[in-house]
Amino acid sequence: MCSVSMNLEEALQGLKRLAAKDKNIRNALLATRTAEKPASEFCKLSAQYGFPVYEMDLVMAGEEYYAAMRRSTNGGGENSPLLAGEDDYYELFLSELKALA
Repeated sequence: MCSVSMNLEEALQGLKRLAAKDKNIRNALLATRTAEKPASEFCKLSAQYGFPVYEMDLVMAGEEYYAAMRRSTNGGGENSPLLAGEDDYYELFLSELKALA
């Protein structure tokens, strides 16, 4: 199911495929939003489903994505406003899952 070298994008795509097939998995992942530590709970569940995701990977991926986007607009200027959630891979992923319902 997963390999040691699986990257974050591969893990999230695997989780998305599982969630598309099984509404219980989808609902469990979506329910992590209300946990005391949402990202931690999400990572715990992802590992249980065979797709290990680590909190720091989620944070770094969001920051890297946002930095790349900023470099691609306005000639890389610093006047690109941060839109709510656009640097949050966890929230972006959960939005994709919610759209599957």
